[in-house]
Amino acid sequence: MRGLKTESAKPHFWMSAQKWINETNAIGIVSKSGRYGGGTFAHSDIAFKFAAWISAEFELYLVTEFKRLKIEEQKLIGWSAKRELAKINYHIHTDAIKHNLIPAELTPQQTSIIYASEADVLNVALFGMTAKQWRDSNPGLKGNMRDYATINELICLSNMENINAMMITEKILQSERLLKLNQIAIQQMRILRDVENRKRLR
Repeated sequence: MRGLKTESAKPHFWMSAQKWINETNAIGIVSKSGRYGGGTFAHSDIAFKFAAWISAEFELYLVTEFKRLKIEEQKLIGWSAKRELAKINYHIHTDAIKHNLIPAELTPQQTSIIYASEADVLNVALFGMTAKQWRDSNPGLKGNMRDYATINELICLSNMENINAMMITEKILQSERLLKLNQIAIQQMRILRDVENRKRLR
């Protein structure tokens, strides 16, 4: 390596990929001779660094793309966090159903119907349709409507699960709860959209 540094100072110095590999025992670079199978190949990290060195435009593209991906990553993390929060509050919601709406003599199948019915109270209040209606309208999608909800919808859903749990404990009829939850959903989604719009204006 020291010899290369000395040689590089000479006016007629030249360096090829093959010479670099032989002199430094380089890994990550392969140079082959031949008309069809020949060429120089490098690990992507080396190729990116070389391309950035010879092209300022390419380097700017890499930096810009990296920033974009980090922003998308943060959005995904935020969505995942809200989805997990909604799942946690779902347990609070089902616990309220279990202790206030399910008599001891019901079979597991009857119990699941009650849980599904209460989940659809939230679905209809926020999304305007039941889980079955969503599946029928989206046969090609996996999961459920909550897996495709926006961050704002997940925040609203999380709040509604707590509110519905409280109203169940207070013995409020399902029909009344549906109307109140729908009003809450409309109000909260409007507030969340306004907050989001103000952030964009900044």
